[in-house]
Amino acid sequence: MNANTILQEMFHRITPRLCSSLGHPVSCRRKCTIIDGKIVFENVLKAVKKDVDAWVEQGNRRPCLTALTAGYDPSSMSYVKIKKKAAKFVGIDCDIVELTSGYNDDDIIRIIRRLNESESVDGILVQLPLYPHNKELNICDAVHHSKDVDGTSSSSMGNLCNNKDMFAPCTSLAVHHILDSIRDLNFCGKHAVVIGRSKHVGLPIAMLLHSSERKGDIRGFNMTTSIVHRHTPPKLLSELCESADVLVSAAGIPGLVTSDMVKAGAVVIDVGITKVEDPKTGKRLFKGDVDFAEVKKKAMYLTSVPGGVGPVTVGMLMKNVLKAAKLQVAARNVDTPIDDQQQSEESNNNVFPNKI
Repeated sequence: MNANTILQEMFHRITPRLCSSLGHPVSCRRKCTIIDGKIVFENVLKAVKKDVDAWVEQGNRRPCLTALTAGYDPSSMSYVKIKKKAAKFVGIDCDIVELTSGYNDDDIIRIIRRLNESESVDGILVQLPLYPHNKELNICDAVHHSKDVDGTSSSSMGNLCNNKDMFAPCTSLAVHHILDSIRDLNFCGKHAVVIGRSKHVGLPIAMLLHSSERKGDIRGFNMTTSIVHRHTPPKLLSELCESADVLVSAAGIPGLVTSDMVKAGAVVIDVGITKVEDPKTGKRLFKGDVDFAEVKKKAMYLTSVPGGVGPVTVGMLMKNVLKAAKLQVAARNVDTPIDDQQQSEESNNNVFPNKI
């Protein structure tokens, strides 16, 4: 039984079909269902592991991910190690390249070009943020689109806009996967509001929600999508949020989404995550954009922070790495090389820092 089947059965068991404003009467109210991202994540990993095992049994080598990270940022290192642990579970090889502050943009781009050319590397992940002096857009754009498993390059964003089946940013894929798991709701024609317009999160989420075409295994929802941000007038912001059948907040502002902004029976996905200090204990903890305690009194489905979208994002990365491995094999079988424009005149030089 695959992960989607498990999730379908889970949600069908716990969700009364007659209690939804997304196609059913709102008069029948029920307790909010908290979507456990950890369970979704575990199911995704099990499915990917099964697919990786089958891929290797067919005579292919194990998929390989190389992650580049700035060593100064403990959070980045922590996230990358979580991804490495997930990769080990599903059977994907994972190398971590720790960049030092002495590496400028050209140095990092040379590393990426060598990885682009390597037949033993399927996916390349640039873990953000890098160092303050690095221009992240230039560096992300150096990753070839066939290996851009985090979907952060301009090429990947262009492919997403044009409904091409390549790589979307993993957070947007996680939001899509969570919504797609709620099989008893029909999202076609419904109103989705995305709070936040960042290139790697808000915008791609909105694009996936309003898409009309299937991209590989990603089906189009055909939703009417609104994007709001810090310059949206407060009155309009409230009106749009209150009308949303699906509300996705990716602003990174703790407590931004309050109960009065949420439509009864809505699906609320909290993407924002911010580390704050607990005023009572003084300890640092993670908070989402959504006032969880109050919003769960009105929403039909709600994700928590932490443990909601975050874990699923890692699962989507693993899916993308396997997809990239299959693309590399398909390209070699039809004699389609990696673009010559990304070959480096210094590719024979040893430009790699130590791997960890």
